[in-house]
Amino acid sequence: MRKNLIASLAIVLASSTAALADASDGKVKIGILNDQSGVYADFGGKSSVEAAKMAIEDYGGKVLGVPVEIVDADHQNKPDIASNIARQWYDTEQVDAIMELTTSSVALAVQAIAKEKKKIDIVTGAATTELTGKQCSPYGFHWAYDTHALAVGTGGALVKQGGDSWFFLTADYAFGYSLEQQTSDFVKASGGTVVGAVRHPLATTDFSSFLLQAQSSGAKVVGLANAGADTQNAIKQAAEFGITQGGQRLAALLFTLAEVHGLGLEAAQGLTLTEGFYWNRDEDSQKFGKRFFERTGKMPNMIHAGTYSAVLQYLKAIEKAGTDETEAVAKALHEMPVDDVFGRGGTVGPNGRMFHDMYLLEVKKPGDSKEPWDYFNVLATIPGKEAYIDPAKSGCELAK
Repeated sequence: MRKNLIASLAIVLASSTAALADASDGKVKIGILNDQSGVYADFGGKSSVEAAKMAIEDYGGKVLGVPVEIVDADHQNKPDIASNIARQWYDTEQVDAIMELTTSSVALAVQAIAKEKKKIDIVTGAATTELTGKQCSPYGFHWAYDTHALAVGTGGALVKQGGDSWFFLTADYAFGYSLEQQTSDFVKASGGTVVGAVRHPLATTDFSSFLLQAQSSGAKVVGLANAGADTQNAIKQAAEFGITQGGQRLAALLFTLAEVHGLGLEAAQGLTLTEGFYWNRDEDSQKFGKRFFERTGKMPNMIHAGTYSAVLQYLKAIEKAGTDETEAVAKALHEMPVDDVFGRGGTVGPNGRMFHDMYLLEVKKPGDSKEPWDYFNVLATIPGKEAYIDPAKSGCELAK
């Protein structure tokens, strides 16, 4: 009896030791690095941290028999601050993967560090296609949306509706340039023209000079190649200048549920936008949205739902690989289908782009909204293969 007990204990101890060996440091640690106090705080922010925690809880709190931990930090939209945090996390705090990464300049900087350190990064908050283009990484993944998908969705819809001349108000950094370029290319390919553009500093509060240039351009569409509070402020001030009353249309090229809520239906009604998730789309998304609301007091946008999906898929990849070792997990992430409340029928290309459906949405009139946060009419579903660039044409060497 005693020998059997000792043998059983030895098996248990051996199994525990194996699990610890397969998950480095006896834990799996995920870092959520994003803007928590600035122009994109509602866009992602602390709510993305809650989405990550939801994913871990839904997975059971452990993977390979070890606990999963979350750390988070505010990068203040500054690549140097983000880079310092990422190096510290990877080098001294045993962080296995960094996610969210709002702001394209930040995401590009952190992805370069992750590539150098041979660590996983999964971007849900930034938009530039360079993440899966010339600056792609074997350990980098782009999950929720990108500038090409936004251009195909919102840009394509407005050109079809007669908006064939454009002027851009563009955020003066990598994301803005990419969004302007992608949308411009799509407008021109569809037979439209771009009559001009002006760039504004991130987090500016005065859009008057930029809006006056847009107004005097005579363009049918003023494309807002910015996001977060910048887009909200531009729309508010455009109303003061009578831009839409004068016959020009505003195209909010990156505008999400969070910003519509902040702006209000009265000001946002009629805007066309593209997102990768809408909480009121179907029964499953409604259930997820209500759970998220109980924790945060808001409904999720595509950044929040995308972060949930990215964390969940990362844990599934560790389980499949049987280890949290980077090469094995990256291989599993590339091979596994994505099937969750965000990425139904999703697949991951060789360049790290996750292909999933996007949704062309129109902001409802106040009288058409049936309940709080019921803000969108779904105009069309854009299949992932149409929304995103073919990896072979992305400029990523990994896809060749």
